[in-house]
Amino acid sequence: MSLSLQIKVREEKNIPIIDLIGEIDVYTYPQFSEVINKVIHDNHFNIIVNMENVKYIDSTGLGVLASSANKIAPNNGVMHVICAQSHIKKIFIVSGLLEKNFKLYDNEAEAISSVS
Repeated sequence: MSLSLQIKVREEKNIPIIDLIGEIDVYTYPQFSEVINKVIHDNHFNIIVNMENVKYIDSTGLGVLASSANKIAPNNGVMHVICAQSHIKKIFIVSGLLEKNFKLYDNEAEAISSVS
């Protein structure tokens, strides 16, 4: 059982970046959901989620990301996910989320330049 997820929200060039450290699973997804919903509620529709330090994500974590992507889609929003770890990247590829309004990046600089 994991209860370890640290979340920090910051902005670079007026783009919200949600930094995640730990695991996103059935125990921690409510915390993640609350933060990302607040960012969307503040009228941010291009969001960077930095998962460089995420060790594990399960279907509940993917559900939060998919639901959030659906919320920002009507405003031409895109969920920009930073993830260089092959085992996490594979989850995004297999899930089919990349066919929607998701983009994956290997680092933050790439994501910020894509959004700006």
